[in-house]
Amino acid sequence: MKQKNRTEETAIKETQKTIGVMLELADAVNRTTNLNQFYHAIHISLGKILNVDNFFIALYHLEEDRVTFPYYVDQKDTNPTEIKHLSQAASLTAKVIHTGKPLIAYREDIERYATSTGKSIVGTLSEVWLGAPLKIKNKVTGVIAVQSYTYRNMYQENDLKILNIVSQYIALAIERKESDDAYKKQREILEKILQTSPIGIALLENRIFKWVNPEMITLFGYEKKEDFQEMSVEMIYKSHEDFLMAGETIYSNISYSRRTEIEVLLMKRDGSTFPAIINISSADTEKPMAWIIATFTDISERKSAYEEKIKNEKLQGVLEMAGAVCHELNQPLQALVGYSELLMMDQEPDTNIYKDLEAIKKNVDRIARITHRLSSITSYKTLVYPGNKKIVDIWGSS
Repeated sequence: MKQKNRTEETAIKETQKTIGVMLELADAVNRTTNLNQFYHAIHISLGKILNVDNFFIALYHLEEDRVTFPYYVDQKDTNPTEIKHLSQAASLTAKVIHTGKPLIAYREDIERYATSTGKSIVGTLSEVWLGAPLKIKNKVTGVIAVQSYTYRNMYQENDLKILNIVSQYIALAIERKESDDAYKKQREILEKILQTSPIGIALLENRIFKWVNPEMITLFGYEKKEDFQEMSVEMIYKSHEDFLMAGETIYSNISYSRRTEIEVLLMKRDGSTFPAIINISSADTEKPMAWIIATFTDISERKSAYEEKIKNEKLQGVLEMAGAVCHELNQPLQALVGYSELLMMDQEPDTNIYKDLEAIKKNVDRIARITHRLSSITSYKTLVYPGNKKIVDIWGSS
């Protein structure tokens, strides 16, 4: 009776230790900052109920037929990093993965297994090996194992049961930790993208700045993010009227499309202005202005380039027209000059006819100078002509 009570007491203590280990692992999921720290926490916690001098965690990659060892502590072997072609290896890890069952194997069992399969043994032969599958929804994702190279009786069948119980919880914990790490990594990538973005990005709540990226600070000439914090978007508009007009345009567009783009004139901290494109995305269909993500792009250079392009196109048009005019006028002008000179040769200098021919020749020469100016145009300039019209400034453009 006393023996039975002692056995029950031992079982209760082992159960309590096992539960304690699982509680520690639950805490480790939140306490550790990455998977490597979490694997180390598993090693330390498991050491409270089993000998873990030789311990590893193996993760199974089904499609690649291999396992990797993100955590490996061993007195004999160095970390193999991975086992390729797992289905062809005499590996107890592979056996646990393929059967999906926990396994305890002694030296002779391992030798017999290698002989029966005709495959080479992976690693140093141990006296006793204990492994349990890591399972998620009946899918084996890896193996957790301990072994001893010196003591055959280091582990018993009861230890296998304990390891198998703990392994199921470890599998869930690893999955959660991997998800957390993946989320953190994605978040870090997103933050890097936002931080290094060449365009200004802002999060707005009812047209109040809640967050801005570094480019917003540079774009508007401020010193720190706090300069925008809880400030109205009106701070970046030249006037209250511009602020209201932009708000009406944005609201009318995103009310049905949730996205819009407007071109506006924005103001920097020093009062200078610049043309910009604002892209707006709304996250709330019922209250489109409640939460908005907006990107701000300075289009000064783009507009300058466009204006320069238009100017060059106009200049090209003027040059082509000037070339055509010069070509068409040169021959008749030369004829007029020639005829005028011939007629003047037959007239006395003091006669009215001679003077009229001389006046004609002077005006022909003037037209010739004008055509010469036309052919020398190098820029596009205009001047105001009576009637509020603009004409090409021939003398200023050449």
